[in-house]
Amino acid sequence: MLTISQELADKIVSHARADHPDEACGVIAGREGVPERFIPMENAERSPTFYRFDSMEQFRVWREMDDRDEEPVVIYHSHTATEAYPSRTDVSYASEPNAHYVLVSTREEDEVEFRSYRILDGEISEEEVRFIP
Repeated sequence: MLTISQELADKIVSHARADHPDEACGVIAGREGVPERFIPMENAERSPTFYRFDSMEQFRVWREMDDRDEEPVVIYHSHTATEAYPSRTDVSYASEPNAHYVLVSTREEDEVEFRSYRILDGEISEEEVRFIP
């Protein structure tokens, strides 16, 4: 189960809506599996159907997390026209075995679809999300 503050979840959704119609992406860093620090990242593809972290930005962010004894607790991105479910490409890029992979769909302007998955060895497992104040 992913336990995340409503504030951090709202930041993910806001980033996804702001970057629409392109996919948004980013990380929430933390310690011991607790999401704490919101890090919006640039979608290097600037695409409505695909995202990719900029390699230099990713290197900098991961180095900063290492320096702060943090890990990528949540790796998130948005889908702009489809449900919040990992695509084959998303699965192929899932390289952090301990991360929660959050997807937000921005296909409906007045509805929030916020889902979390574990992706390990190509297997997708949806998990419950618990929002805390």
